[in-house]
Amino acid sequence: MGQLSSTLGGTLTAWTESLNQLWLSFFPRWGDKEYKIVMVGLDNAGKTTILYRLHLGEAVRTVPTIGSNVEQVKVSKHITFEIWDLAGQANLRPSWSSYYQATHAIIVVADSTDKARIGILKQELFKQLQHEHLSNACVLIYANKQDLKGAMTVPELSEGLDLISLKSHNWHVQASCALTGEGLLEGLQWVAEELRRKEAAPHAQPLQPLQPPVPLQQPAAAAGQQPAAAAPQ
Repeated sequence: MGQLSSTLGGTLTAWTESLNQLWLSFFPRWGDKEYKIVMVGLDNAGKTTILYRLHLGEAVRTVPTIGSNVEQVKVSKHITFEIWDLAGQANLRPSWSSYYQATHAIIVVADSTDKARIGILKQELFKQLQHEHLSNACVLIYANKQDLKGAMTVPELSEGLDLISLKSHNWHVQASCALTGEGLLEGLQWVAEELRRKEAAPHAQPLQPLQPPVPLQQPAAAAGQQPAAAAPQ
């Protein structure tokens, strides 16, 4: 009888393991999530430097992007971002929309010293957010190059981009420096939390819009919330 129980137990264990493997072949492990992020901005804003700072943990020498670069960035034990860095030259910006399908969040990198082109970046931002594939995407804006003299503060950049009028998407502005990595992970953590919040309560009422912060001493971040959020795809 003991031999029979042992054999039956072994058979059941093998069957259970096979069933688990079959289940995992169709469904990812609970908690493991991978999200697609597209990163855009004008040329020379620091997008590629940010991508490889996040991916490799160090600053690398880059050249102007022609087309795109893509890398995976581990945000936490169970969350991975697939980040697409798209070329920012004027003649290549029309191709951005070809990357938007299945995008969960969009990162906009702003050169905080480029005051002359802040109006162009604003036009591109509002234009891109009209795309149907970005209708449910949250928006992270890196106020990059904060280490340079004359860089716009977060409130100044937010005003230049007229973010207070952006009601269709949840957004957040994060002061950053691509060379040192300052602010980069904090920005991704906001994206991860925003995606988690949407998945936890896809039909819940979003947070009320925040009023623009009162400028003090180079505040680290400014954030906005949309008045209504659609269920994620």
